[in-house]
Amino acid sequence: MRAITLLWSIGLTAAALSAQAGIPPEWETRKLLDSLVSNANKLAPLVEEINPASWKEKGAPDAYQPQWQRVRTAIKGLRASSTQLANEPTRISFALDTLFRLDGLNVLLGSLASGVRRYQNPALADLMLAVGDENATNREALKQYALDLASTKEGELKVMETEAQRCLSIIVKQPPPAKPRTPAVPKTGPKDPK
Repeated sequence: MRAITLLWSIGLTAAALSAQAGIPPEWETRKLLDSLVSNANKLAPLVEEINPASWKEKGAPDAYQPQWQRVRTAIKGLRASSTQLANEPTRISFALDTLFRLDGLNVLLGSLASGVRRYQNPALADLMLAVGDENATNREALKQYALDLASTKEGELKVMETEAQRCLSIIVKQPPPAKPRTPAVPKTGPKDPK
């Protein structure tokens, strides 16, 4: 019973620490993720206008075709990871996955835009980069969210570890429970004949 009370105490302490931490409320995180997905949805049709197969006639390297495919895949992956994070906003792995996907998409987009500018349409390249740049604020907010989330989780773990050690020391200092005495069984042996 005492162990249950101590574990309950640990849980309350961790919950109090989480409430005081700098993590934004879930509705604010969802708003950020909705903005990321909205931006990805604006970017997707622009990427679909790209036709790297036709660039070969203009001397473009073959590398643009798989790069274009990776950008398309990255947009889908960003949507999926944003949805996962929206469903479980306190999962550090989901926050990092979304952040890494967003950063990867930006790198790929910049490289692909240079090919679009040179071999297809400079205005389309500029538009793609402008839409990608709209996510700069979201990217910074997501980075800060991931840092705050990791910091909060580390704090919670530290509190739980400290409380667990305290509980363990209390339990160890307690004397062992008294064992019930078993009544002595009289020895029975052969009866002495008189």
